[in-house]
Amino acid sequence: MIKTLRDALKIKEIREKLLYTLLMIIIVRIGCQLPVPGVDRGYFASWFSQQTGDAFNFLDAFTGGSFLSMSLLALNITPYITSSIIMQLLTIAIPALEEMQKEGGEGRKKIASITRYVTVALALIESTAMTISFGSSGLLQKFNALNVITAIMALTAGSAFVMWIGERITEKGIGNGISIILLVNIISRIPQDMSALFAQFVNGKRIATAILSAAIIIAILVLMIMLVVLLNSGLRKIPVQYARRSQAGGKMGGGTASNLPIRINTAGVIPIIFASSLMQTPGIISRFAGYSGTGAWNTILKFLSSRYWVDKTQPVYSIGLLVYCLLVIVFAYFYTSITFNPIEFADNLKKSNGFIPGIRPGKPTSDYLTTILNAIIFIGGVGLVIVGILPYIFYGLFKAEVTFLGTSLIIIVSVIIETLNQIESMMLVRNYKGFLNQ
Repeated sequence: MIKTLRDALKIKEIREKLLYTLLMIIIVRIGCQLPVPGVDRGYFASWFSQQTGDAFNFLDAFTGGSFLSMSLLALNITPYITSSIIMQLLTIAIPALEEMQKEGGEGRKKIASITRYVTVALALIESTAMTISFGSSGLLQKFNALNVITAIMALTAGSAFVMWIGERITEKGIGNGISIILLVNIISRIPQDMSALFAQFVNGKRIATAILSAAIIIAILVLMIMLVVLLNSGLRKIPVQYARRSQAGGKMGGGTASNLPIRINTAGVIPIIFASSLMQTPGIISRFAGYSGTGAWNTILKFLSSRYWVDKTQPVYSIGLLVYCLLVIVFAYFYTSITFNPIEFADNLKKSNGFIPGIRPGKPTSDYLTTILNAIIFIGGVGLVIVGILPYIFYGLFKAEVTFLGTSLIIIVSVIIETLNQIESMMLVRNYKGFLNQ
């Protein structure tokens, strides 16, 4: 990785793209420190510390801490992520959007434009709900129409600005802009988490205990990184053969061999986000509604909250963790089914005179792909479960907050690998151009 970056910095075009990306990241991080006019910046931090649930952990991690400090970029890229997921699902459900996606570049531009409008709409809804719900409780220094409108407009504009920055990075910088911003937001929380782990397990302990604790933490981190790298880079390659075709003059052409690469983690981080969001939504609604009572609903919320999982004093609530694991695997199958269609692939392969050696074209091919895909999805889902539950185990057993593991670690590793691959591709293309010019 270091060698790749060092070689890339020697090339002016790539160096300029890297510097542009760095500049945009700095702008975003500055925006995360600017306060919303008329807002008490300490309100959410104080309110959050009193909560027993984990409904806003994802939101704060994905915004790089700007949510708790209620900066101009408090919503950050979360409306865009939600909008993108909604559009992906609607593309499968609505034929018009599906046809638009199949149009190629122009169709994707139209979908991207719709995604932007949905992002702004979601940001407006979220900022309005948040400002009105918490404004009278202390979020706003003065709860009046002017401050409410100002806060709503500032938060909505901040989200739109982050989306614009992300698109500029994609266009003029390195990597996917939204992914880069998300990566930086998560990394910005790592020093705080590491400091908390050091204070809890190392600082003030006997030398032998401190060394052992530090070694265990580092070993767990290294093992998890290795597992995530395997999940993101592991492939199952299915051989594909294309039949030879007759050409002019009676010659036979074609007959090429290729392969269909299927990733072990076919759905990426989406299953964890879906499962976590589904289990956290009741808690979010309850807290926005101001509910803090007892009874059956409160018991259900404890089952859904990871704060009560793996708790030795209340082991019954760990059933919620089992439900979470099941949901991750179910969503892995669900998301893969809407992004990869074995029947459609088998039909396209048949139309292009391609086949899988030893498998007849048509339905046998789709059945074969479905069988392999089901096995791969299960392996990838189990891997996601192992990575995803680690922060909950840490908190349940040791009451340690480790936001850079689990979902965050998958995002960090996948974005870094994707960005490095893009840099290597740019270097390879440049070398080819240089060779052709000579």
